[in-house]
Amino acid sequence: MKKDKEVLTVATSRDGVGELGEKSDDPSLRPFRFSARNASSKYDFVKVKVWLGDNADHYYVLSRFLLSRMLTVTKIPNHVAIKIALELKKLLIDNSLLDVSQTDLEANLFKLMERRGYGVEYINRYKLMTRFHHQRVPLVILVCGTACTGKSTIATQLAQRLNLPNVLQTDMVYELLRTSTDAPLTSTPVWAREFGSSEEFITEFCRECRIVRKGLAGDLKKAMKDGKPIIIEGIHLDPSIYLMDDESKTSTNQQPKVEESKVSSDSAPGNSSSCVDDQLGSESRSPGPENSSTKEVLSSDQLHEVLCSVASVNIENKAPVEKVEICEEQKTDTNPPAKKERLGPEPIIVPIVLKMAEFDHEALLEEWIPTRTFSDNSILKDKDRLIKNLKTIQDYLCSFESQGLSVVNISATTFPQTLDWLHGYLLQCIEQGISSSTPSPKKQTKD
Repeated sequence: MKKDKEVLTVATSRDGVGELGEKSDDPSLRPFRFSARNASSKYDFVKVKVWLGDNADHYYVLSRFLLSRMLTVTKIPNHVAIKIALELKKLLIDNSLLDVSQTDLEANLFKLMERRGYGVEYINRYKLMTRFHHQRVPLVILVCGTACTGKSTIATQLAQRLNLPNVLQTDMVYELLRTSTDAPLTSTPVWAREFGSSEEFITEFCRECRIVRKGLAGDLKKAMKDGKPIIIEGIHLDPSIYLMDDESKTSTNQQPKVEESKVSSDSAPGNSSSCVDDQLGSESRSPGPENSSTKEVLSSDQLHEVLCSVASVNIENKAPVEKVEICEEQKTDTNPPAKKERLGPEPIIVPIVLKMAEFDHEALLEEWIPTRTFSDNSILKDKDRLIKNLKTIQDYLCSFESQGLSVVNISATTFPQTLDWLHGYLLQCIEQGISSSTPSPKKQTKD
């Protein structure tokens, strides 16, 4: 019994001090005191106020954690970023600089970065991301691909590297819409069902993608309004639905142009045409430019109105009569006012398609398919058809590469290098998205 009490003492006091402040009688517990933590307590608990504005009207309390995350965005390794953040706070506290301006803070930070070998290139990235957050530019990153291509892993890793808190999964949205609404969705995924032809299969896939897009309308509207970045990953992502072109944006050569198309007569029931889908170019059915009429470019004000309209359209793609009339008037107005005031920065939309080598992909699918449970268990037996359908989706997504969309090859051996490339590529997209508002922007080029 006495021995049990000694164990309890150890459990309640890691450094030999109990909850009531009494030291343990066992001298062997005293060496476990965390002296290093006590020695650095003045850097952990002393607050440093960083003042903002020309007249220093506002301030925030310096956070080593947030600062290190900001440094990680510039591609500085995480362990180095943590050290630089600690060195900066030590420097300020040791010199009694408990009230410092943002300019002075960054001047000291940049000196520490240069001292560790992270010079002009990294400093410029830090300034870029500071300007990006300050301008509250909407950023939507789409991680597209079929099953077992590493979409969730890539999205999570990019969110950590770029300090982006919001990651949405289309699989979850699909299930929520299917179980809680009257949306025309089935429990069996589209790639596990049988179709007469590849065209019919892609048509149904695009239809389900549009339904999921409407389920994401609230999150996208908030991202556009508040200027908050968001990452969306999943199979139900058709890039043509999300790509929005504008006369002042410079990423048209990197993103495929969205063309206007009408709903064909073979569309699924409950999927009637709406003006919102027409303006967002969500009716693209098959790879390749089959339509010859180019869609009218939307201004930022029209884009905002479209996004607002999306929220009012029900999940069955049936818009109220008033909304349809408004949109029809918008489409006939070929000369919108040129001097309308912009509502905010132009959104940056970056679609990325993940692709894996056929041999490796099939090996992963062979392991993944038995873990899936569908309403029709007999579907699981026809693995060849399921793999063929997923291959068809991948070919459809990769077809956008001919229009400039980035298709990234994923491999287990080169995953770190691929992740690092994507990190740099997104920084480049952010830089060019911000510079697109200048009178003479630089055109985006693909590495």
